[in-house]
Amino acid sequence: MTIDEQIDFLTRGCVDVVSKADLAKKLESGKTLKVKLGCDPTSADLHLGHSVALSLLRRFQDLGHKAVLVIGDFTAAVGDPSGRDSTRPVLPREKILENAKTYTEQAFKVLDPSKTEIRFNSEWLDTFVSGKDLMLTLQKVTVAQVLERDDFKKRMAAGNPISLLEVLYSLFQGQDSVALKADVELGGTDQIFNLLVGRQLQKNNGQEPQVAITVPLLVGLDGIKKMSKSYGNYVGLNDAPNDMFGKLMSISDELMIAYYELLTSEDLTAVKAMHPMEAKKHLAGLLTERFHGKEAAMAARANFEQVFSKKQNPDDMPEFKPEAGQLLSAALVAAGAAQSKNKARALIDQGAVRLNGQKLTQDGVLAFDSGAVLQVGRRTFLKLIK
Repeated sequence: MTIDEQIDFLTRGCVDVVSKADLAKKLESGKTLKVKLGCDPTSADLHLGHSVALSLLRRFQDLGHKAVLVIGDFTAAVGDPSGRDSTRPVLPREKILENAKTYTEQAFKVLDPSKTEIRFNSEWLDTFVSGKDLMLTLQKVTVAQVLERDDFKKRMAAGNPISLLEVLYSLFQGQDSVALKADVELGGTDQIFNLLVGRQLQKNNGQEPQVAITVPLLVGLDGIKKMSKSYGNYVGLNDAPNDMFGKLMSISDELMIAYYELLTSEDLTAVKAMHPMEAKKHLAGLLTERFHGKEAAMAARANFEQVFSKKQNPDDMPEFKPEAGQLLSAALVAAGAAQSKNKARALIDQGAVRLNGQKLTQDGVLAFDSGAVLQVGRRTFLKLIK
Protein backbone atom coordinates (compact mmCIF):
# COMPACT_ATOMS: atom_id res chain seq x y z
CA MET A 1 0.00 0.00 0.00
CA THR A 2 1.01 3.60 -0.56
CA ILE A 3 1.00 5.89 2.48
CA ASP A 4 -2.35 7.36 1.39
CA GLU A 5 -3.81 3.87 0.97
CA GLN A 6 -2.53 2.90 4.42
CA ILE A 7 -4.14 5.99 5.96
CA ASP A 8 -7.45 5.24 4.22
CA PHE A 9 -7.29 1.64 5.46
CA LEU A 10 -6.41 2.62 9.03
CA THR A 11 -8.92 5.47 9.38
CA ARG A 12 -11.93 3.80 7.75
CA GLY A 13 -15.02 4.51 9.85
CA CYS A 14 -13.04 6.70 12.29
CA VAL A 15 -14.27 10.05 13.60
CA ASP A 16 -11.25 11.99 14.88
CA VAL A 17 -7.70 11.72 13.53
CA VAL A 18 -5.33 14.16 15.25
CA SER A 19 -3.69 14.45 12.92
CA LYS A 20 -3.49 12.78 9.50
CA ALA A 21 -0.32 14.72 8.75
CA ASP A 22 1.31 13.32 11.90
CA LEU A 23 0.11 9.82 11.02
CA ALA A 24 1.55 10.11 7.52
CA LYS A 25 4.87 11.26 8.95
CA LYS A 26 5.03 8.31 11.32
CA LEU A 27 4.11 5.83 8.57
CA GLU A 28 6.68 7.34 6.20
CA SER A 29 9.41 6.81 8.81
CA GLY A 30 9.15 3.07 8.15
CA LYS A 31 9.46 2.20 11.85
CA THR A 32 7.19 -0.23 13.66
CA LEU A 33 4.65 1.98 15.41
CA LYS A 34 3.57 1.38 19.00
CA VAL A 35 -0.23 1.61 18.95
CA LYS A 36 -1.94 1.87 22.32
CA LEU A 37 -5.47 0.95 23.38
CA GLY A 38 -6.45 1.21 27.02
CA CYS A 39 -9.31 -0.63 28.68
CA ASP A 40 -10.42 -0.52 32.29
CA PRO A 41 -11.65 -3.96 33.39
CA THR A 42 -14.86 -2.74 35.03
CA SER A 43 -16.91 -5.79 33.94
CA ALA A 44 -16.19 -9.42 33.09
CA ASP A 45 -17.18 -9.52 29.43
CA LEU A 46 -16.49 -7.62 26.23
CA HIS A 47 -19.07 -7.05 23.50
CA LEU A 48 -18.98 -5.99 19.85
CA GLY A 49 -18.88 -2.34 20.91
CA HIS A 50 -15.47 -2.98 22.47
CA SER A 51 -14.36 -4.83 19.35
CA VAL A 52 -14.65 -1.69 17.18
CA ALA A 53 -11.43 -0.27 18.64
CA LEU A 54 -9.91 -3.76 18.85
CA SER A 55 -10.61 -4.26 15.12
CA LEU A 56 -8.87 -0.97 14.34
CA LEU A 57 -5.93 -2.08 16.46
CA ARG A 58 -5.84 -5.32 14.45
CA ARG A 59 -5.62 -3.27 11.22
CA PHE A 60 -2.43 -1.69 12.52
CA GLN A 61 -1.12 -5.16 13.35
CA ASP A 62 -1.93 -6.35 9.83
CA LEU A 63 0.35 -3.60 8.52
CA GLY A 64 3.17 -4.82 10.74
CA HIS A 65 2.79 -2.50 13.74
CA LYS A 66 2.80 -3.42 17.43
CA ALA A 67 -0.33 -3.30 19.57
CA VAL A 68 -0.07 -2.39 23.23
CA LEU A 69 -3.19 -3.32 25.19
CA VAL A 70 -3.11 -1.37 28.43
CA ILE A 71 -5.12 -3.02 31.18
CA GLY A 72 -6.16 -0.20 33.49
CA ASP A 73 -5.85 -1.99 36.82
CA PHE A 74 -4.89 1.37 38.39
CA THR A 75 -7.36 3.58 36.50
CA ALA A 76 -10.26 1.12 36.99
CA ALA A 77 -9.98 1.86 40.69
CA VAL A 78 -10.41 5.58 39.88
CA GLY A 79 -13.32 5.34 37.44
CA ASP A 80 -13.35 6.87 33.95
CA PRO A 81 -15.79 9.82 33.94
CA SER A 82 -15.99 9.97 30.12
CA GLY A 83 -19.60 10.17 28.99
CA ARG A 84 -20.87 9.55 32.52
CA ASP A 85 -23.60 11.52 34.25
CA SER A 86 -22.62 10.18 37.67
CA THR A 87 -19.56 8.88 39.50
CA ARG A 88 -18.64 5.32 38.48
CA PRO A 89 -18.56 2.84 41.40
CA VAL A 90 -15.05 1.86 42.44
CA LEU A 91 -14.29 -1.88 42.20
CA PRO A 92 -12.12 -3.83 44.65
CA ARG A 93 -8.73 -4.79 43.24
CA GLU A 94 -9.50 -8.52 43.38
CA LYS A 95 -12.49 -8.01 41.05
CA ILE A 96 -10.45 -5.78 38.73
CA LEU A 97 -7.77 -8.46 38.31
CA GLU A 98 -10.41 -11.16 37.79
CA ASN A 99 -12.03 -9.08 35.03
CA ALA A 100 -8.65 -8.30 33.49
CA LYS A 101 -8.00 -11.99 32.89
CA THR A 102 -11.22 -12.38 30.89
CA TYR A 103 -10.49 -9.16 28.95
CA THR A 104 -7.18 -10.41 27.63
CA GLU A 105 -8.63 -13.81 26.71
CA GLN A 106 -11.46 -12.20 24.75
CA ALA A 107 -9.26 -9.52 23.16
CA PHE A 108 -7.16 -12.23 21.53
CA LYS A 109 -10.25 -13.29 19.58
CA VAL A 110 -9.56 -10.13 17.56
CA LEU A 111 -5.88 -9.34 18.06
CA ASP A 112 -2.81 -11.27 16.90
CA PRO A 113 -1.18 -12.40 20.19
CA SER A 114 2.28 -12.51 18.57
CA LYS A 115 2.06 -8.77 17.83
CA THR A 116 0.42 -7.73 21.10
CA GLU A 117 2.02 -6.51 24.30
CA ILE A 118 -0.13 -6.59 27.45
CA ARG A 119 0.74 -3.96 30.08
CA PHE A 120 -0.91 -3.08 33.41
CA ASN A 121 -0.79 0.65 34.14
CA SER A 122 -0.22 0.19 37.87
CA GLU A 123 3.32 -0.65 36.74
CA TRP A 124 4.10 3.05 36.32
CA LEU A 125 1.14 4.88 37.88
CA ASP A 126 1.80 3.56 41.40
CA THR A 127 5.18 5.28 41.25
CA PHE A 128 3.78 8.31 39.42
CA VAL A 129 1.30 9.19 42.20
CA SER A 130 3.66 8.38 45.08
CA GLY A 131 6.57 10.47 43.78
CA LYS A 132 7.03 14.04 42.57
CA ASP A 133 5.95 13.42 38.98
CA LEU A 134 2.25 13.94 39.73
CA MET A 135 2.94 17.31 41.40
CA LEU A 136 5.04 18.46 38.43
CA THR A 137 2.32 17.36 35.99
CA LEU A 138 -0.46 19.11 37.94
CA GLN A 139 1.43 22.39 37.61
CA LYS A 140 1.10 22.20 33.81
CA VAL A 141 -2.65 21.45 33.59
CA THR A 142 -5.19 24.15 34.41
CA VAL A 143 -8.57 23.76 36.09
CA ALA A 144 -10.16 25.55 33.12
CA GLN A 145 -8.82 22.90 30.73
CA VAL A 146 -10.31 20.08 32.78
CA LEU A 147 -13.68 21.76 33.30
CA GLU A 148 -14.06 22.32 29.55
CA ARG A 149 -15.08 18.68 29.27
CA ASP A 150 -18.68 18.34 28.10
CA ASP A 151 -19.44 15.53 30.56
CA PHE A 152 -18.20 17.62 33.49
CA LYS A 153 -20.20 20.65 32.31
CA LYS A 154 -23.38 18.59 32.13
CA ARG A 155 -22.86 17.07 35.55
CA MET A 156 -22.18 20.43 37.17
CA ALA A 157 -25.28 21.92 35.53
CA ALA A 158 -27.35 19.02 36.85
CA GLY A 159 -25.86 19.37 40.32
CA ASN A 160 -24.19 15.95 40.16
CA PRO A 161 -20.90 15.63 42.06
CA ILE A 162 -17.49 15.21 40.41
CA SER A 163 -14.75 13.65 42.50
CA LEU A 164 -11.19 14.92 42.41
CA LEU A 165 -10.09 11.43 41.38
CA GLU A 166 -12.23 11.75 38.26
CA VAL A 167 -10.65 15.13 37.51
CA LEU A 168 -7.25 13.41 37.63
CA TYR A 169 -8.31 10.48 35.44
CA SER A 170 -7.29 12.06 32.13
CA LEU A 171 -3.83 12.77 33.56
CA PHE A 172 -3.42 9.14 34.55
CA GLN A 173 -4.48 7.95 31.10
CA GLY A 174 -2.20 10.51 29.49
CA GLN A 175 0.68 9.32 31.65
CA ASP A 176 0.16 5.84 30.17
CA SER A 177 1.13 7.31 26.80
CA VAL A 178 4.21 8.95 28.30
CA ALA A 179 5.35 5.76 30.02
CA LEU A 180 4.91 3.71 26.83
CA LYS A 181 6.15 6.40 24.41
CA ALA A 182 3.06 5.60 22.32
CA ASP A 183 3.01 6.59 18.64
CA VAL A 184 -0.76 6.21 18.27
CA GLU A 185 -3.61 5.93 20.77
CA LEU A 186 -7.08 4.61 19.93
CA GLY A 187 -10.37 5.12 21.74
CA GLY A 188 -14.08 5.82 21.42
CA THR A 189 -15.36 9.29 20.59
CA ASP A 190 -16.02 9.83 24.30
CA GLN A 191 -12.26 9.45 24.88
CA ILE A 192 -11.02 12.31 22.68
CA PHE A 193 -10.28 14.62 25.65
CA ASN A 194 -8.18 11.94 27.36
CA LEU A 195 -6.29 11.13 24.15
CA LEU A 196 -5.43 14.80 23.59
CA VAL A 197 -4.21 15.11 27.18
CA GLY A 198 -1.84 12.26 26.34
CA ARG A 199 -0.49 14.26 23.38
CA GLN A 200 0.07 17.28 25.59
CA LEU A 201 1.83 15.34 28.35
CA GLN A 202 4.12 13.73 25.78
CA LYS A 203 5.05 17.19 24.47
CA ASN A 204 5.71 18.32 28.06
CA ASN A 205 8.05 15.35 28.47
CA GLY A 206 9.98 16.03 25.26
CA GLN A 207 8.35 13.17 23.32
CA GLU A 208 6.88 13.22 19.83
CA PRO A 209 3.11 13.45 20.44
CA GLN A 210 0.96 10.45 19.67
CA VAL A 211 -1.67 10.44 16.93
CA ALA A 212 -5.13 10.34 18.51
CA ILE A 213 -7.74 8.29 16.62
CA THR A 214 -11.33 7.79 17.77
CA VAL A 215 -14.00 5.40 16.56
CA PRO A 216 -17.78 5.80 16.91
CA LEU A 217 -19.61 4.23 19.81
CA LEU A 218 -21.34 1.21 18.28
CA VAL A 219 -25.13 1.46 18.35
CA GLY A 220 -26.77 -1.54 19.97
CA LEU A 221 -29.25 -4.02 18.55
CA ASP A 222 -32.14 -1.65 19.31
CA GLY A 223 -30.73 0.86 16.82
CA ILE A 224 -31.01 3.68 19.37
CA LYS A 225 -28.63 3.51 22.31
CA LYS A 226 -24.94 2.64 22.36
CA MET A 227 -24.24 -1.06 22.81
CA SER A 228 -24.19 -1.88 26.50
CA LYS A 229 -24.90 -4.85 28.75
CA SER A 230 -26.93 -2.57 31.00
CA TYR A 231 -29.24 -1.72 28.07
CA GLY A 232 -29.60 -5.37 27.05
CA ASN A 233 -28.84 -4.47 23.41
CA TYR A 234 -25.43 -6.12 23.13
CA VAL A 235 -23.72 -9.00 21.35
CA GLY A 236 -21.15 -10.48 23.73
CA LEU A 237 -17.86 -11.80 22.38
CA ASN A 238 -18.54 -14.90 24.48
CA ASP A 239 -22.13 -15.33 23.27
CA ALA A 240 -22.83 -18.83 21.96
CA PRO A 241 -22.59 -19.06 18.13
CA ASN A 242 -26.35 -19.50 17.61
CA ASP A 243 -27.10 -16.53 19.90
CA MET A 244 -24.50 -14.32 18.22
CA PHE A 245 -25.74 -15.17 14.71
CA GLY A 246 -29.39 -14.75 15.70
CA LYS A 247 -28.84 -11.42 17.44
CA LEU A 248 -27.02 -10.02 14.41
CA MET A 249 -29.85 -11.11 12.13
CA SER A 250 -32.23 -8.96 14.19
CA ILE A 251 -30.59 -5.62 13.34
CA SER A 252 -32.04 -3.18 10.82
CA ASP A 253 -30.66 -2.92 7.27
CA GLU A 254 -29.37 0.58 8.03
CA LEU A 255 -27.54 -0.57 11.16
CA MET A 256 -26.13 -3.51 9.21
CA ILE A 257 -24.14 -1.14 6.97
CA ALA A 258 -22.68 0.61 10.02
CA TYR A 259 -21.66 -2.75 11.47
CA TYR A 260 -19.98 -3.70 8.19
CA GLU A 261 -18.05 -0.44 8.19
CA LEU A 262 -16.94 -0.55 11.81
CA LEU A 263 -16.47 -4.27 12.37
CA THR A 264 -15.22 -5.63 9.03
CA SER A 265 -12.97 -4.72 6.11
CA GLU A 266 -15.56 -5.77 3.51
CA ASP A 267 -16.07 -3.64 0.37
CA LEU A 268 -19.12 -1.54 1.24
CA THR A 269 -20.06 -1.03 -2.42
CA ALA A 270 -20.22 -4.79 -2.90
CA VAL A 271 -22.19 -5.20 0.33
CA LYS A 272 -24.79 -2.63 -0.74
CA ALA A 273 -25.22 -4.47 -4.05
CA MET A 274 -26.18 -7.68 -2.21
CA HIS A 275 -29.73 -8.63 -1.27
CA PRO A 276 -30.22 -7.26 2.29
CA MET A 277 -31.06 -10.67 3.78
CA GLU A 278 -28.01 -12.30 2.22
CA ALA A 279 -25.82 -9.36 3.25
CA LYS A 280 -27.04 -9.71 6.83
CA LYS A 281 -26.37 -13.46 6.86
CA HIS A 282 -22.90 -12.79 5.47
CA LEU A 283 -22.22 -10.24 8.24
CA ALA A 284 -23.52 -12.56 10.95
CA GLY A 285 -21.37 -15.34 9.51
CA LEU A 286 -18.23 -13.19 9.37
CA LEU A 287 -18.51 -12.08 12.98
CA THR A 288 -19.54 -15.48 14.32
CA GLU A 289 -16.59 -17.04 12.49
CA ARG A 290 -14.23 -14.42 13.93
CA PHE A 291 -15.12 -15.33 17.50
CA HIS A 292 -16.02 -19.01 17.20
CA GLY A 293 -14.44 -20.38 14.03
CA LYS A 294 -15.71 -21.28 10.56
CA GLU A 295 -17.39 -24.57 11.48
CA ALA A 296 -19.39 -22.99 14.30
CA ALA A 297 -20.41 -20.08 12.04
CA MET A 298 -21.67 -22.43 9.33
CA ALA A 299 -23.63 -24.45 11.91
CA ALA A 300 -25.13 -21.25 13.34
CA ARG A 301 -26.27 -20.16 9.88
CA ALA A 302 -27.82 -23.58 9.22
CA ASN A 303 -29.58 -23.41 12.59
CA PHE A 304 -30.92 -19.92 11.84
CA GLU A 305 -32.23 -20.96 8.44
CA GLN A 306 -33.86 -24.04 9.90
CA VAL A 307 -35.55 -22.16 12.74
CA PHE A 308 -36.46 -18.88 11.08
CA SER A 309 -36.55 -19.46 7.35
CA LYS A 310 -38.07 -22.96 7.39
CA LYS A 311 -40.02 -22.41 10.65
CA GLN A 312 -38.59 -25.59 12.17
CA ASN A 313 -37.42 -26.20 15.72
CA PRO A 314 -33.66 -26.29 16.29
CA ASP A 315 -32.08 -29.72 16.60
CA ASP A 316 -30.26 -28.90 19.83
CA MET A 317 -32.51 -27.48 22.56
CA PRO A 318 -31.82 -27.25 26.30
CA GLU A 319 -34.19 -29.29 28.44
CA PHE A 320 -36.25 -27.71 31.22
CA LYS A 321 -38.37 -29.41 33.86
CA PRO A 322 -41.11 -27.11 35.22
CA GLU A 323 -42.46 -27.71 38.69
CA ALA A 324 -45.84 -29.39 38.96
CA GLY A 325 -48.63 -26.81 38.78
CA GLN A 326 -46.17 -23.98 38.03
CA LEU A 327 -47.51 -20.81 36.42
CA LEU A 328 -46.22 -20.02 32.95
CA SER A 329 -44.66 -16.72 34.11
CA ALA A 330 -42.84 -18.46 36.97
CA ALA A 331 -41.61 -21.19 34.61
CA LEU A 332 -40.19 -18.59 32.21
CA VAL A 333 -38.24 -16.98 35.05
CA ALA A 334 -37.01 -20.34 36.37
CA ALA A 335 -35.84 -21.31 32.87
CA GLY A 336 -33.91 -18.06 32.47
CA ALA A 337 -36.14 -16.95 29.58
CA ALA A 338 -37.33 -13.84 31.47
CA GLN A 339 -35.67 -11.72 34.15
CA SER A 340 -38.80 -11.30 36.29
CA LYS A 341 -42.43 -12.38 36.48
CA ASN A 342 -43.53 -8.94 35.28
CA LYS A 343 -41.30 -9.23 32.20
CA ALA A 344 -42.54 -12.78 31.67
CA ARG A 345 -46.16 -11.61 31.73
CA ALA A 346 -45.25 -8.84 29.27
CA LEU A 347 -43.84 -11.44 26.88
CA ILE A 348 -47.05 -13.45 27.19
CA ASP A 349 -49.19 -10.36 26.51
CA GLN A 350 -47.07 -9.57 23.42
CA GLY A 351 -47.70 -13.03 21.98
CA ALA A 352 -44.01 -13.88 22.24
CA VAL A 353 -44.53 -17.22 24.01
CA ARG A 354 -45.54 -20.37 22.10
CA LEU A 355 -46.09 -23.98 23.08
CA ASN A 356 -45.63 -26.37 20.15
CA GLY A 357 -46.13 -23.42 17.82
CA GLN A 358 -49.35 -22.17 19.46
CA LYS A 359 -49.39 -18.78 21.17
CA LEU A 360 -49.99 -18.77 24.91
CA THR A 361 -51.92 -15.59 25.58
CA GLN A 362 -52.70 -15.98 29.28
CA ASP A 363 -50.62 -16.58 32.37
CA GLY A 364 -51.90 -19.80 33.90
CA VAL A 365 -50.69 -23.21 34.98
CA LEU A 366 -48.32 -24.57 32.34
CA ALA A 367 -49.89 -27.77 30.98
CA PHE A 368 -47.74 -29.81 28.58
CA ASP A 369 -46.73 -33.26 27.43
CA SER A 370 -43.14 -34.35 27.94
CA GLY A 371 -41.10 -33.37 24.89
CA ALA A 372 -43.19 -30.28 24.12
CA VAL A 373 -41.33 -27.24 22.78
CA LEU A 374 -41.68 -23.91 24.54
CA GLN A 375 -40.55 -20.96 22.41
CA VAL A 376 -39.89 -17.51 23.91
CA GLY A 377 -39.27 -14.72 21.42
CA ARG A 378 -37.42 -15.57 18.25
CA ARG A 379 -34.33 -17.28 19.63
CA THR A 380 -35.17 -19.16 22.83
CA PHE A 381 -36.39 -22.77 22.54
CA LEU A 382 -36.83 -25.18 25.46
CA LYS A 383 -37.72 -28.87 25.42
CA LEU A 384 -40.06 -29.46 28.36
CA ILE A 385 -39.70 -32.67 30.33
CA LYS A 386 -41.60 -34.13 33.24
